[in-house]
Amino acid sequence: MHRTQRLIAIASVVAGLIPFGSAQAVAPAPITNSDLNAGLMYQILVAEMSAFNGDETNAFSLTLDAARRANSPRLYERAVELALRARSADFALEAARAWQRGFPSSKDANRYILQILIGTNRLSELTEPLKRELQGLSGKDRVGTINVLPRYFQRVTDKTLAAAVLEQALAADLPTTLYGPAAWSAVGVMRIGAGNLPGALDAAQRGAALDANAEEPAVLALNLMDAKAPAAEAIVRKYLAGNALPEIRMGYGRALIGAQRFAEALTQMQLINTQKPDFADAWLVRGSLEIQDKGPAAAEKSLKQYLSLLPAEQDPNDETETGRGAVQAYLLLAQIAELNGKPDEANALLQRIKSPQDALRVTVRRATLLARQGKLDEARAAIRNAPERQADDARTKLATEIQLLRDYKQMSEAYTLLTTAVQTYPDDNTFAYDLAMVAEKLGRPEEMETLLRKLIAKAPDYHHAYNALGYSLADRGIRLPEARQLIQKALEFAPADPFIVDSLAWVEFRSGNLPEAQRLLQQAYASRQDAEIAAHLGEVLWVSGQREAATKIWQQGLELQKDNETLRETIQRLNPSL
Repeated sequence: MHRTQRLIAIASVVAGLIPFGSAQAVAPAPITNSDLNAGLMYQILVAEMSAFNGDETNAFSLTLDAARRANSPRLYERAVELALRARSADFALEAARAWQRGFPSSKDANRYILQILIGTNRLSELTEPLKRELQGLSGKDRVGTINVLPRYFQRVTDKTLAAAVLEQALAADLPTTLYGPAAWSAVGVMRIGAGNLPGALDAAQRGAALDANAEEPAVLALNLMDAKAPAAEAIVRKYLAGNALPEIRMGYGRALIGAQRFAEALTQMQLINTQKPDFADAWLVRGSLEIQDKGPAAAEKSLKQYLSLLPAEQDPNDETETGRGAVQAYLLLAQIAELNGKPDEANALLQRIKSPQDALRVTVRRATLLARQGKLDEARAAIRNAPERQADDARTKLATEIQLLRDYKQMSEAYTLLTTAVQTYPDDNTFAYDLAMVAEKLGRPEEMETLLRKLIAKAPDYHHAYNALGYSLADRGIRLPEARQLIQKALEFAPADPFIVDSLAWVEFRSGNLPEAQRLLQQAYASRQDAEIAAHLGEVLWVSGQREAATKIWQQGLELQKDNETLRETIQRLNPSL
């Protein structure tokens, strides 16, 4: 197409004479009469020629003048586009405001104004445009728009001012029962972005006070739970007492898992299963929790229920990638089959996983199967030969091989590999910690203590090191005040961790404070039914004269993990007939 013809076509599009996308059509478009006169059409053509030649300023001026004369939304929008192309926010704002004056109800014009003001950090001018964004909306449309407003401010630098501006714009909605919960939640989201957690909590509380069954304050409170605002949990729990959405109950369950409150998280999954049995993800999370707390039989049932709710499996020869949830379910089911002494079933489950990003995880599970069959060398070879597709795969392979050696009591070889790992990954606290733990298993408590103290000095927030050192001192019955101090320090970082609570109980037990030791262990065991915690609780009960209760707890521990070293040693020492 000749240059002049092309410019005429573009001008026609801008003027609205032909539809967008038709400028180069072979067949002529149907003739559409326009209100534009020849002078305006010529002016638009000149504007487009200016834009084509790189003179956006002249193009903008001519187009905006034409838009005012023709009172055309399409021309106003073109003027805004030309100003933005010229990187002139002031010109773009001038055109958008002129557009809005000509068409006061135009949502497009108002959104341009919002975007330009936010992009130039002119936050103090946003109140009225924000109000206009909500003008004329009611019911779900208004609530939905209120919920979206915080997204407009994602790149704003002054988050505190942005929160205040949004609150001012929503002033009419904040006290209302119908819109107040969403409005306060939007303000709360902005306050979180500004780092004002107390203010965000106040917003969640105000929104929930207007309607305890509203979803938005509950979601805001969930986010605050993640941000370490414990008082937010009361809002979530009050919401969950009503007709709660399963997605929010699921979010609460995940927050409980993050806080290591596993028994409570399991209860939430069970409630979802009862209220909405076809909510698949709850069965997956339930199975993941049950594999530790309720045993493999319960977990297997839940995981199979999850898989039954997914779309039907493809043909086994189909290379469609397995979904993330299904991968997790198959891995857990393979682990259960392995625990039940069914290696062939475990292998069959692993073969169902078609996921390149999970290839290493599958290899690890297969290596575990080989090790359980007494083929430790083959297992190690499988891990070492596994392809490395992701950046961290080399580290994962090394960590997996070390864990296999530890699981099968090859501590000297594990120590050698860990020494290499610490040298290769000097910033990896996990390897440094594991080296200390293996040193203890090799009967080198002084080396373990040295390594842990170095780790604490390097990473003062690595609470596992405080706990391990404190527990080791308590288990050996030495320097008990220091052991208590170390474990209490660990609890500052993870106050609900049942294993750290178990360690503190062991200090009390070694100090002769049996009632407090029993209380703490019962608290830990209620939070996490673990074989090692069961061993300690049983011993405290046994020494306290509660031998029937001790035996019962040990039996539960054996059901959870029959080969747990601490549990086996405790039973053999105190009640070998069990």
